[in-house]
Amino acid sequence: MSLQILRKDDLPLGGFAGITEHRLVKDQRLGGGHDTWDGLGNFVYLADARYLPHGESGMHPHKEIDVISVVVEGRLVHEGSMEHGRSMIAGQAQAQRAGGDGFQHNEINPDADQTRMIQLWALPQTSGEPASYRFYDLKPGKVTRIYGGHKGQVEMLDSPTTIEVGILTGRQAICRNGPFLLYVVSGIGKIGTTSVNEGDLIRGEDLDFEASQKGARIIVITIMTPNT
Repeated sequence: MSLQILRKDDLPLGGFAGITEHRLVKDQRLGGGHDTWDGLGNFVYLADARYLPHGESGMHPHKEIDVISVVVEGRLVHEGSMEHGRSMIAGQAQAQRAGGDGFQHNEINPDADQTRMIQLWALPQTSGEPASYRFYDLKPGKVTRIYGGHKGQVEMLDSPTTIEVGILTGRQAICRNGPFLLYVVSGIGKIGTTSVNEGDLIRGEDLDFEASQKGARIIVITIMTPNT
């Protein structure tokens, strides 16, 4: 399978409330259009969002969806029916399972500078699950799984679809077997011999990514194999 690349800057800038965003993935299961890609496995949505100074999403509900947020720049204050009052700064992420119970939340930029966040959604494997929350610190030089895993483990919301965040240092590499989606949050790198840059969403088979000498931040979506 040859690489396919969707570039953020080729897409229209949208948004709502106090947020501007580029939507790169909005799966047909969510009513996606011709500008956006379908997801992979249970993964159905990706938006690269910027919260305006003192901007917020406004309190709103979700049901039967898993909502994953990765803060890239600035900070957010989380309000809602789970973990009300928690703050997130750059290099942190949260995953919220609405399940059958549902939840409400509002993400707020408390500062006079913009906050950048990557928003990802996945459909739960099983309907009617209880609402649940997870929080992660992302470490430089590490690839951290923030979503997906076998039922019974407690570190991540369970799903056969995995989401990993890599804060890669110079020339650091990541390899994954099978189909993948990779979003370059910042920096540049190579997949095989193909150069990829900030804002590129790449679809392919058998990932072999290497960050540039200055490093890169990436998000990788894959499907679990029996041994992962």
